Amino acid sequence: MLSVALLAGFTAVAATTPVYLDDTKPIEERVEDVLKRMTLEEKVAVCHAQSKFSSQGVKRLGIPEVWMTDGPHGIRPEVKWDKWNQAGWTNDSCVAFPALTCLAATWDRNLSMLYGTSIGEEARYRKKTVLLGPGVNIYRTPLNGRNFEYMGEDPYLAAQMVVPYVKGVQSNGVATCVKHYALNNQEMNRHTTNVIVDDRTLYEIYLPAFKAAVLEGKTWTIMASYNLYKNQHVCTNQYLLNDILKGEWKFDGAVVSDWGGVHETDQAITNGMDMEFGSWTDGLANGVSNAYDNYYLANPYLDALKSGKASEEVLNDKVRRVLRLIFRTEMNRNRPWGSFCSDEHYRAARAIGADGIVLLQNKNNVLPIDIATTKKILVVGENAIKMMTVGGGSSSLKVQREISPLDGIREFVGSKAEVQYVRGYVGDTSGEYNGVVTGQNLKDDRSADELIAEAVEAARNADYVIFVGGLNKSEHQDCEDSDRTGLELPYAQDRVIEALAAVNKRMVVVNLSGNAVAMPWVKKVPAILQAWFIGSEAGHSIADVIFGVVNPSGKLPMTFPVKLSDSPAHANGDANQYPGVERNDGSRRLDEKYTEGIYVGYRWFDTKNIAPLFAFGHGLSYTTFKYGKVTADKTSMTADGEITLSVDVTNTGSRKGAEVVQLYITDKKCSVDRPAKELKGFEKVSLNPGETATVKFTIKSDALSFFDADAHKWVAEPGVFTARIAAAADDVRTSVDFELK
Repeated sequence: MLSVALLAGFTAVAATTPVYLDDTKPIEERVEDVLKRMTLEEKVAVCHAQSKFSSQGVKRLGIPEVWMTDGPHGIRPEVKWDKWNQAGWTNDSCVAFPALTCLAATWDRNLSMLYGTSIGEEARYRKKTVLLGPGVNIYRTPLNGRNFEYMGEDPYLAAQMVVPYVKGVQSNGVATCVKHYALNNQEMNRHTTNVIVDDRTLYEIYLPAFKAAVLEGKTWTIMASYNLYKNQHVCTNQYLLNDILKGEWKFDGAVVSDWGGVHETDQAITNGMDMEFGSWTDGLANGVSNAYDNYYLANPYLDALKSGKASEEVLNDKVRRVLRLIFRTEMNRNRPWGSFCSDEHYRAARAIGADGIVLLQNKNNVLPIDIATTKKILVVGENAIKMMTVGGGSSSLKVQREISPLDGIREFVGSKAEVQYVRGYVGDTSGEYNGVVTGQNLKDDRSADELIAEAVEAARNADYVIFVGGLNKSEHQDCEDSDRTGLELPYAQDRVIEALAAVNKRMVVVNLSGNAVAMPWVKKVPAILQAWFIGSEAGHSIADVIFGVVNPSGKLPMTFPVKLSDSPAHANGDANQYPGVERNDGSRRLDEKYTEGIYVGYRWFDTKNIAPLFAFGHGLSYTTFKYGKVTADKTSMTADGEITLSVDVTNTGSRKGAEVVQLYITDKKCSVDRPAKELKGFEKVSLNPGETATVKFTIKSDALSFFDADAHKWVAEPGVFTARIAAAADDVRTSVDFELK
């Protein structure tokens, strides 16, 4: 039994425990308690990096450091403290999850939650505070080298898919850092391009996914982008960071700079930047000693504070945000432990990959391949064997394993049939990024004619030809810091496909890319799969779809144009619209005008009556679906009311399958120009053969609104609207009118 004196001693200790260490207290109380104990130097120190991927805590008070990691598709390998060179760890090989274009193509909120939860577990196990992702920049041009990291062209789809991802990651006590806020829609000249866009377009197209991540997902950090807007770099942008993000949306988290995205101290202090990180030795230049003290929010900030040129109250707001981040993550005692490279994570990657694959075309039901009646399959193409997890920029990974498409096909077929491989074309034979080496020897000195001749001869005797090509993650393809130079496939792949199609009528083209590509051979090839960059389980996911283990249900999150000039940012061939025109003032900055306005993606194609190669929302199945007539529970609604739409969908085929039922809204008469239709709802339903499901959508006035820039508010004008139920943007099945009074 404890003595009275000893008990009194325990009580005294408990009574003096600092508020910030008491996890029963609200976070805001704990934040304020720490803040009043910190010195000026300690406050400044938490606002900038101390290494490539970390920033200081307050060691004296037991406040831990913040550790960040790329990226949105997997946990990046460890680098040295102050260099990009590999740290040489042997236990940092991760699971690569499918690229976010593939996740968006699932149109499945549950899979987005699974993705976020799984990658959050990997980040937590690796003791990371912040995951630098996901990315939700809008697909404005198919030339953007970083489109593969984003969630497509539609703000509603991206907003719906980002929220579960954020919640899944943060359920592990790891913060998401949703990026790249905002208007970072190309990689060419990304540090020097000043985007000129009207407020209506900004609010309707480029902000909704970020807004959803903040207001619905409750993301704990946001990454500001490299580009300029209103002639201010976005990392220090008054309108985007202070007025909108922290003002209108009441964001209480921390704003993190993209690496090297801050360019001067005064605006960094006043315009909303909270945590400065950098890409070079000191974020400014190479070779400076005492590097991180030279950051704009380091000693220059401290000097401004001590001289009275900067306000400590502004600094306190930054510090509060960083402390909230730490209390939500590192100082959350209820954080789960996480897990790494688990069987569950590989299963998640495989399922997401297979569900995101889009069956673009399937003439004569070439797919799925019936292995029982097949003797020989020919696989052609460099992308069938090339590792795709290495390269592409900051999302490059060191993986525990990567199943190639060829290996996935061979594993599935086993001894049931012969699987032959020929190269077909030679693209990028390198295999290294930032010190991670694939170890593949892809060198092949044969000419294009020799490679094509070999492939054609092999194709003559094959039951099926599977061509696996597309883009890769090399410069000027799907890669950070460079854009594509055109819409066409590289390495003369069109020649290979045309030659193969001429000698074998049971041909499947599997396109690996994060972008739309031109397909001049589309009428000559019976089956086409859009397979994205799928990560560790790529080969398994692709084989699952090719052989019918998984019935494809993916839908395109972006429009595939026939030619580049069909796309809105390229329709006029105007450099002012893309990639921007350099000013004559010696600043080396470019101005780029988003003159297409709100007409991005299918909004442009629909409204201008341009036929796409494959429409937004398009995706076929191995079964068929019949839509009934849509009905509404009322014919009109008030501004504060709602209408419920119902439509029956029946699986009329012989296989179980899933269909994405899409809702588009048309404003039949409006005081401003509006697109022909806009996505305002979707539901994915899985049905057995002969089964019928009733899909319901609830429409409120926000689904009918446009942004009135002059009044700076959302407006839903009274009038008649049409609700269109569709299987794709160009495949409306049923519609009904209703009135807003």
